[in-house]
Amino acid sequence: MRTSDKHQKIIQAAIKVFATKGFFSARISDIAKEAKVADGTIYLYFNNKYDILISIFEEEIGKIILQVKLAIEEEDDPRRKLEIFALHHLRLVDEKRDLAEVLQMELRQSNKFMKEYRNTRFIEYVDIISTIIHLGQERNIFRKNLLPGVAKRAFFGALDEMSRLWVLAPDPVYTIEETAQQISDIFLVGVSNLPAPA
Repeated sequence: MRTSDKHQKIIQAAIKVFATKGFFSARISDIAKEAKVADGTIYLYFNNKYDILISIFEEEIGKIILQVKLAIEEEDDPRRKLEIFALHHLRLVDEKRDLAEVLQMELRQSNKFMKEYRNTRFIEYVDIISTIIHLGQERNIFRKNLLPGVAKRAFFGALDEMSRLWVLAPDPVYTIEETAQQISDIFLVGVSNLPAPA
C-alpha cells in the first residue's frame, strides 16, 4: 500500500472512531484497529491524536473548499452562489455524517485545538462567503453599507447551527434543500438591493 493511501486510511478510520467514541475517549489503538494497521504504524504518519485531529480538519476542509469553489464558479449570480454554498454546506451532514460530527462537536470541545491552531483552512472556507458578498456589492445587488466580515459570519452561523442540530438530532423535520433555501432567502432579503429571485 502506498504511503498516501495508508495516510488516508488512517484519517478515515480516525474520523469514524472520533465520531463514535469522541476525541477524548478515543485511543490510538482504536484508530489502528479501525484502520487495520499496527499501533506503531500510526506514529509513522502522526505525532499524536491531536495531530490526527488537525490533519482531519486541514485535509477534509480542503476538499470541501475545492468542491464549493468549483460549484459556485459555474454560477454568475451572487445570490445563486450563496444558495449553492448553503446547499453544499448542509449536504455535508447528510453525506458525511461522521465527518460532520467530528467538525461540529469534537473540534469545539478541544480547547487546545481552538487556542493553538491557526485555522487558516476554516478562514479560507468562510471567506468564500465574503468574496460572494463583495461581488454582489460591486454589481449593486447587495447593499453597499453591508460589512462582508459580519455578513459572512451571520450567514455561516445560521448554516452552522442547523448542521449542529442535525448532528444532534439525526431525524430532521426539514429537508436539506428546503433548509438551505430558507436560510438563503432570509439572508438575501436582508442584504439585497434587489428582490431575491423567485
